[in-house]
Amino acid sequence: MTLPRMATLLLVAIITLSFTNANMDQSQKTMQKNMAFQGDSLLRHVVLFKFKEDSPAEAIEEIKNAFGNLPAKIPQVYAYEWGLNNSPEGLNKDLTHCFLVTFRSEEDRAVYLPHPEHMAFVELLKPHLADVLVVDYWSK
Repeated sequence: MTLPRMATLLLVAIITLSFTNANMDQSQKTMQKNMAFQGDSLLRHVVLFKFKEDSPAEAIEEIKNAFGNLPAKIPQVYAYEWGLNNSPEGLNKDLTHCFLVTFRSEEDRAVYLPHPEHMAFVELLKPHLADVLVVDYWSK
């Protein structure tokens, strides 16, 4: 075999290996990303309220503020947000207020639920609550 022919074959082998490694690296990166995604999944605690018709606006405002203060009082809460229903579909079954509490683990949620600050909030809420729906799920 001549030297130029050997050099050409060596070059082809190097290029082939480079493409194979690049594809393997991309595949590994995708796999790592998927594994990280599963590990980074968050536990969402969705709470929907319907308030009693005779509950004054001031009481509802106090409840919203009290719920919003829980993350500062309970460190296991990773994130919090809330909003009013504005769906045009009319499928909310009169539930008007949506609160989303996020946890990093089921253990964090297990601390939150019976936490004295959360229980005090529940007591503030009870006299004004007509209905509630709670759904928890792991984000995907």
